[in-house]
Formats: sequence, structure tokens, C-alpha cells
Amino acid sequence: MTGAFPRLAVVTGSDSGIGQAVATLLATEGFDVGLTRHSDAEGVSETATAVEERGQRAYVEPFDASAPDAGDVVDRLADQLGGLGVLVNVAGTGHSERATELSFERWREVLATDLDGPFLCARQAARRMIAAGQGGRIINITSVHEHVPRLGASAYCSAKAGLGMLTKVLALELGEHSITVNSVAPGEISTEMTGMDESAAYHEDRPGNPLGRPGHVHEVAALVGFLASPRSAYVTGASLTVDGGLSLMAAHGHDDAVGWRDL
Repeated sequence: MTGAFPRLAVVTGSDSGIGQAVATLLATEGFDVGLTRHSDAEGVSETATAVEERGQRAYVEPFDASAPDAGDVVDRLADQLGGLGVLVNVAGTGHSERATELSFERWREVLATDLDGPFLCARQAARRMIAAGQGGRIINITSVHEHVPRLGASAYCSAKAGLGMLTKVLALELGEHSITVNSVAPGEISTEMTGMDESAAYHEDRPGNPLGRPGHVHEVAALVGFLASPRSAYVTGASLTVDGGLSLMAAHGHDDAVGWRDL
């Protein structure tokens, strides 16, 4: 096993936010990129343009992470790319209902999107990488809530915790093939999903966060770029948080707390 995987990547959920930033960064670092869209055709077109402006190829396929055949998108894009070296599972969804008010249908929708879809894509990517014999990288975007609970997010937290453990199991199983598997666990990031413009990362106050602000999508993408590079060759089974220190705050109150720095 050489571990010299090709600079060919598939990034799900690449029509906006973190996925768009990841795809653009990978293109900057010399990757051709397979992109997916759910409903935002305009957004994924912008991502494809950004990839091509960096001198790299971009291919786009429709994708529903909650579908039983979600993993097929990996094959479709890898066939167009001519191989696969990196998979980044970004596509996901959330909810804001207490468990007592959460319908089973919504529970299943979130679990299917945030856990089943990444599993199916990772499984298909791993099969292709093993067959090619060149190693590879699988990177799962989880959440700080892979590690800490959040009120009103029972399905989301359960799915992200499950994806974090799946990451560790896959790291054990795929290491012999020079395939590393890691997760990146963002905290509050300024995206459409969190109801913010990207610039809010530098203008919104978060007094309960040690760094005092939300994160920017490029700060998440930078860590994905590291994990997709040869520099991370000995990192596998890790969950790397990008949360401004938010997950350290359990003993100091909720994330809007004021005065927690006072002894």
C-alpha cells in the first residue's frame, strides 16, 4: 500500500456553507472535486465555478442523504473524476424540538440524513479506495454535539454521536488499507443553517464562548484541508473540534453566559 492517493475528492453538501468552503479549499490545493446538491442548484453552480477558477475540474450530481441509495453518488462522481482519494461527508440537517414533541418521522429523517447517508457514502468510498490500493481519506463533518448534548436536538445529537463512533470503527477497519478516517466537529459556525451571514463570525458577540464569537466556514475547511493532506498521514480515528472552546464550558453555564470569567 503506497498511500499515494489521487487528488480527487467528493464533497457532499457542497452547495453552501461548510461544504462550499471545503470544496473551494481542496480545489486551491490541487484537487478535482465532485460536488453534490440537494435543492440549491444556484449554490452548487457557484461552487463549481470556484473550483474551475482554480484550474480544477468540477462535476455535480443531485444527492439526497436520507435516501437508501445515497451511496451511489460516490460511484457516479468517482467515475467522472476517474478515481477517488478523499471523501468529505458534509451534508446534514438539524431540528429544534424537545424529544417529547418530536415525531418519529422527523426523528427518522434526521437520523437518515445525518447518519445513514454518511455511512452509505463512506462505505462506497472505502470499497473504491480498497480496490484501487492507493489509500485515501474519509472525513466526516459531525458537530461539537457529537460530544456534548443540546436542548431540543435529541435526533441531531444522537446522529452526530453515532457518526463520531462510526468514524472510530472505520478507522480501525480501514487502517490496513492506508485509509484514514477522522471527524471534524464544528461548534456554532456562521452559515445559512445557523441563520447567519458568513461575516457574522467576526461581528457577533458570544460572551459564553472562550473566543467570544462564532466560527467561520473557512476555519472548518482549513482543518479538513489538513486531514486531506499528507501532513495528517498518522492521524486516524480522531475527532477534532472547531468550536472556539465552547465544549470546555460545561462547568461555567450555558453558551450565552456572562461573567463566567469571574472567579
